[in-house]
Amino acid sequence: MNRKNFIRLSGTAVGALVFSRWPGFAAAAAEEITRPLKIFAILDDGAHVLHRDSNSSWTYKDITVKCLSSAAGMTVEVYAPTQPLQFIRLEWAYPRQSTTGILGDHWERTYGDLDFHPLDRNRKMPWYFIAYDGKSTTCMGVKTGCPSIAYWQAEPDKLSLTLDTRNGGMGVQLGHRTLHAAEIIVTRNHGDENEYATGRRFCHLLCEKPRLSRQPVYGINDWYYAYGNNNPALILELTKIMTDLAPDTDNRPFSVIDAGWAYYSPWHPNDGGWMDDFSRPNDKFKDGMDKLAADIQKLGMRAGIWTRPLCAAHDDPKSLLLPAIPGRDDPKSPVLDPTISENVERVKRNVRLYKQWGYEMVKHDFTTYDMLGKWGFQMKDDITSPGWHFHDRTRTTAEIALDLYRAIREAAGDSVYIIGCNTFSHLGAGVFELSRIGDDTSGKEWDRTRKMGVNTLGFRMIQHDNFYAADGDCVGLTRDIAWERNKQWMELVAGSGTPLFISAQPDILGSEQKQSIRASFARAAKKQQPGEPLDWLTTLQPRKWKLDGEVRTFDWG
Repeated sequence: MNRKNFIRLSGTAVGALVFSRWPGFAAAAAEEITRPLKIFAILDDGAHVLHRDSNSSWTYKDITVKCLSSAAGMTVEVYAPTQPLQFIRLEWAYPRQSTTGILGDHWERTYGDLDFHPLDRNRKMPWYFIAYDGKSTTCMGVKTGCPSIAYWQAEPDKLSLTLDTRNGGMGVQLGHRTLHAAEIIVTRNHGDENEYATGRRFCHLLCEKPRLSRQPVYGINDWYYAYGNNNPALILELTKIMTDLAPDTDNRPFSVIDAGWAYYSPWHPNDGGWMDDFSRPNDKFKDGMDKLAADIQKLGMRAGIWTRPLCAAHDDPKSLLLPAIPGRDDPKSPVLDPTISENVERVKRNVRLYKQWGYEMVKHDFTTYDMLGKWGFQMKDDITSPGWHFHDRTRTTAEIALDLYRAIREAAGDSVYIIGCNTFSHLGAGVFELSRIGDDTSGKEWDRTRKMGVNTLGFRMIQHDNFYAADGDCVGLTRDIAWERNKQWMELVAGSGTPLFISAQPDILGSEQKQSIRASFARAAKKQQPGEPLDWLTTLQPRKWKLDGEVRTFDWG
């Protein structure tokens, strides 16, 4: 089917079925959803249909699922006191078949593959979806901070919502507590509101209290020219060059020290991605991370630092570690179990230490991969391997991730910004000020920046300042990528109102580059209207954008 035409086919089945008024329920900012036609509980022995025994309650043996009206939509509550619960699945039937252009989200970061696509019964849409039929827009999703990992599936005659309540790869043991598994939010476009404006309003409904930075965040990062081979001299050299290009004296930029600073593991010498102790620096940084933070501040920037919270030391006892599963089975790369209090205290102690050293931003990475052994693009069939569980089996994976994120937040306090990278997007919303919303861009391959950067910024702009500040990742200015390409990427990020981080090879910064960086920094330092991708309905990498009221067309090559 022609890509430009399928989105115009009728998508009214979603809206026609989903929205109705429940008797005696007042109108809300969102709208209401009809109660599901069927509910299934998936246990160790398979799927079981629950029997509807009242207007809002379904049961199977001692398992009860309630679908209750709430101020914003519908709340799903689950009680399963004796049987390990893997999934709850809710199903609705469409009144007629239909084809629609539909956009889902990703579990954590995006991977250059978000788009409006035809209905596909096998495609899982994490957290929410937005359906557009050429005239009207319909949005359905679960609120952020959901204690289950949720995904939608749409077929020509059926819609389903699956709530993954597992603990790792096995059923959770809830005991006698009720799990408030999800709050479903639905809305449609208001008046002549376009699909982008509806999507932004919808994301605000999903996260009513985002935690936002006091001022726009921008600055520099060493990863895409150093790739772990960083050192204080290199970091301070770039900081000195770039601080003079940031004219805003009321909102100073950040200099973020990325991977490569911490104490190396004897099993991974000189590997910046896997390190042994994130509470002490390696020999390259022997003068101390507190001194480096102070030196950055003296040059006129604020200091930021990268860390990997669940990276275990080579000699940590096995009792502190997660079990080996595919993707997490290298004995030389042990991972801490975040349900063990001793490990959580270590994470909090490290974050407090960074704050004590003088760092005003902490970028934490890899928690989703380290917990589940998969990247987001590998989660199409399942988010993790079956047959394993965390030390504490009484909490869902989503609850465990949330508790870890909140522990990091608590340790950072109110004076330190947190960037989540490779975190569950929907769970970090409202907890972190910033989120790295896509997989890595590049200082070596333009095709990677175009794929990962442009796509993720285009299709997650609706989340920006509604969930967090959406960080589309760095502009990697090196000899390996043509300046005319990177200049456009830099100008898009700077004009979109999202965080701008530049990772520049110092010796390629000529007068033209410095002039453009100065202009981009000046723009990124000030609050702007979120950029709007004008052609996102028909392309993977939007070229036409509205930036602060001006329409701009980019050539991504």
